[in-house]
Amino acid sequence: MEKRYEEYAYVLDFLPHGRPGVQPSGRAGYRAGALVQLIGEEFFTLLEALAKEGVVLKPHDRVYVGKENREEITYIIGRIGYEELTASAKMELPSAISKIVLNREKWFIDFFNTTRAITPRMHALELIPGIGKKYMWQVINERDKKPFESFDDLQKRTELPNPVKLITKRIMEELAGDSKYRLFTRAH
Repeated sequence: MEKRYEEYAYVLDFLPHGRPGVQPSGRAGYRAGALVQLIGEEFFTLLEALAKEGVVLKPHDRVYVGKENREEITYIIGRIGYEELTASAKMELPSAISKIVLNREKWFIDFFNTTRAITPRMHALELIPGIGKKYMWQVINERDKKPFESFDDLQKRTELPNPVKLITKRIMEELAGDSKYRLFTRAH
């Protein structure tokens, strides 16, 4: 399988002087720069990177982290776990995830339109907080009549409360490592 990387990410925290007492990636002599904690917009990968000198970033800025000429980021230090996020980054995480979910509405609606059972007794939809058997069957019955077109359409036809918030909660659980199954994120 090809290794796929994040192309764009959202800033969660910007530490102009790095993390106190932490050398980036433990490399002695590596020029300390402004440390940035980010969340990727495709796989929700948590990343740590060094910003280019003179660049100032704020939470929710969207930056290019792909392989080609990066404007704001010098170096991707690597993937990090949820527990390595700063307190500020953890606070920004839910709103950054919601923003990504809204920007990728079509992808998530496709998920609701096509997702299947994971085991004979459990449907992938049931892994989303707030979706039990009742909502699961409403989603399945409604999508069989006609595929959902938007979060509004999904909400109106199934009475599912705030799908963006429910998906965000699910992604938070996966990132925090509280889940056996991953619907939207990759293992750390």
